[in-house]
Amino acid sequence: MSESIDAVLFDIDDTLCAYRRPGEELLAGAFAREGIAPFFEIGEYYDRFEEFAAGHDATREVRAACFAAIAAERGYDPVAGRALAKRYERARDHRDVTFLPGAREALGALADDHRLGVVTNGGPDTQKPKLDALDLGGAFETVVYAGHDAAPKPDRAPFDRALGDLGVPPERAVHVGNSFDADVAGAHAAGLRSVWVPEEGSYDERGEPETSEARAANYTLRSLHELTPVPWH
Repeated sequence: MSESIDAVLFDIDDTLCAYRRPGEELLAGAFAREGIAPFFEIGEYYDRFEEFAAGHDATREVRAACFAAIAAERGYDPVAGRALAKRYERARDHRDVTFLPGAREALGALADDHRLGVVTNGGPDTQKPKLDALDLGGAFETVVYAGHDAAPKPDRAPFDRALGDLGVPPERAVHVGNSFDADVAGAHAAGLRSVWVPEEGSYDERGEPETSEARAANYTLRSLHELTPVPWH
């Protein structure tokens, strides 16, 4: 851990930004428009995204496959699941996002003495509009769309690709993300240090992370405000 850090890689969703309209709202609307009683919650889709990511180039294809599989598992026609996915996609504006606390400031500060990149699960059809909407189109030297350009996180392949683009060895890089399973585990698999920024509900009344996973991450932060000053100095 004595090596200095030259490169910082970021996840996008729920790390740098969040949708203004939450997924549970869009899914509820899709069920209502299809006239189907809700038979799954949005968290199941999020948890199973990587399961269906391989072999699909676009996030809408991943979602359709996931919704169809869940429908079949619940005793519904998979066609109904795909119809729900289409309703969801029509309602989702990938430019309707907002920075999470500290993200804009952290990127500005880190850019002074670090190489910056992105490793995000999801294709350019969904992720590039978010970067453009946040005026981050030129903020990163490399953007790897995991599941599209390489295997999805937590596979090490997208991290290897990003570091290859930057010409930085893994021991001199960190990855920042909100998902322990995808971001922390994936970073460690590729030899990077990890910065875990779990969602607010992951902390107890004392302000401490509720899970033992925090001990596995190299750095655990409450928000990206805590990236300035950087914790690895």
